[in-house]
Amino acid sequence: MGNTERVMIVEDEVHALHGLAELVSSWGYETEMAGDGQEALDKLSGWQPGIIVTDLKMPRMNGLELLKQLSMNKNDCTVVVLTAQGSIDLAVEAMKIGAYDFIQKPVDSARLRNTLHNATHMRETERQLEVTRRKLRDTGILGPLVGSSRKMKEIYALIEQVAPSNVSVLITGESGTGKELVARALHALSPRKPRPFVAVNCAAIPETLIESEIFGHEKGAFTGAMERRAGCFELAEEGTLLLDEIGEMPVATQAKLLRVLEDHKLRRLGSKVESPVDVRVLAATNKNPDAAVDAGQLRPDLYYRLNVFNIHMPPLRDHKEDIPAIVDSMIQDMNDKHGRAVPGVEPGMLQRLMQYDWPGNVRELRNTIERAVILCGTNAVGTQHLPPGFGSRGVEASAEQSIANSVKVEVGTTVDEAERLLIVKTLASTNNNKTRAAEILGISLKTLHNKLKEYSQSRLRPRSDAAPVADQIKEQKH
Repeated sequence: MGNTERVMIVEDEVHALHGLAELVSSWGYETEMAGDGQEALDKLSGWQPGIIVTDLKMPRMNGLELLKQLSMNKNDCTVVVLTAQGSIDLAVEAMKIGAYDFIQKPVDSARLRNTLHNATHMRETERQLEVTRRKLRDTGILGPLVGSSRKMKEIYALIEQVAPSNVSVLITGESGTGKELVARALHALSPRKPRPFVAVNCAAIPETLIESEIFGHEKGAFTGAMERRAGCFELAEEGTLLLDEIGEMPVATQAKLLRVLEDHKLRRLGSKVESPVDVRVLAATNKNPDAAVDAGQLRPDLYYRLNVFNIHMPPLRDHKEDIPAIVDSMIQDMNDKHGRAVPGVEPGMLQRLMQYDWPGNVRELRNTIERAVILCGTNAVGTQHLPPGFGSRGVEASAEQSIANSVKVEVGTTVDEAERLLIVKTLASTNNNKTRAAEILGISLKTLHNKLKEYSQSRLRPRSDAAPVADQIKEQKH
């Protein structure tokens, strides 16, 4: 099994030098030898290694001096030092200067091989992260996040700043602005990139199941628990966990989550044993978190624990100058997804897209572009491929006001009935788009589903002016 990483062995004892070089070569690394630190420096100009394995005590230039010279010359070699039993203090000093690891003599071959493997993996991860950062600086693209506006550049700068750390990040913004994409970018730019990224939508899980989904459960922990099941924390071990719509998590579950975050220990439902967990937790919400705390929907202690760092995603209407680049990226994605060869968009189409305020943000834009790509065949996307009535309602605020004004409530109507009527009318205005209706009503999607379930169970019928969605309400079981 070959390995493209180069390793230089620096050792003054000839037999040990050749023995180590032969051993490391047998593992697939390219190797070079040097008798002391000075010879190693002399050879660096013609043979640049990625990893240097060096003894500490050598003539002319010892391992510590070599390490200092590498640091002064800003050489990015990863250094592993070899030390005799009586020189552990020197090894510790070497670690402080910048050594990656130290191995005691006589060298254990398994330990050395594992150290070289880990160092190689670390260097490859760092190379990939640097490529991503360079791409971010040069093109204004970070994974699926696209845009070179001032607002997006500010987002990129925040992501690049906080990604390498292990701190929690609270991502805020309206629905459809790309909060999960930010979380994925944070994961991709972190040392945890090789490990899992797990996203869970707290609003989409019934309250009775959410603890099991997040923390896992043992067999027999509750009715229906037929076998042990790992939760999201265990699935994201050594990786990143995104808790989306954190404000929809039951308060009792929030308390348990807080303990896991503070103690880094997890207990499955039905278990008496706590297990250590190593997971970076990110959270997202489309609500104002301060208002959610005031309303008792979000525990303040959990909020402060999660909000170590905040990234707020702007609505698309606030950075419309990014729409051309976003659309171009989306069309490329759709071509790959649907096997098309759509060349782009017509100028008139782009103008229409730029004039619209996009209340559903980037998610709504993506749905619009995907529909258009499917309809246009191999031609450029034009205005004829827009959904019927696209943009006819004007800006979101006008649409919401129009919907609110169109609901007629007679004197004597109960508050519950007025609320039901408003929900029915709003659903009718959005063609039964529940996500959009919830946004207009200012409630969560989970709350809307609960309301519809109540109406279905009580067998209430909408009035004649809401008849088009009467049958739909009876079907809100999901």
